[in-house]
Amino acid sequence: MAKPDNRADNEVHLQQHINHTFNNLREAEDYLSVHTDQITEDEKQAIKAKNDRRKDSIHSFIAEKKDEAQQ
Repeated sequence: MAKPDNRADNEVHLQQHINHTFNNLREAEDYLSVHTDQITEDEKQAIKAKNDRRKDSIHSFIAEKKDEAQQ
């Protein structure tokens, strides 16, 4: 038998995802600023691309959190 859909803590989990993703984004930006002359251009581009995906994820998490708050 499937578990019932318990959405009581979805907003809390979404906020945790937002915080975690934002912290990863900041760490990557800090890493780039400190090590920019020590890493290859490909590595820089890979980090920047990953941060772009992180920003998209944060926006999606925020939108999903707003939807959860309205339910």
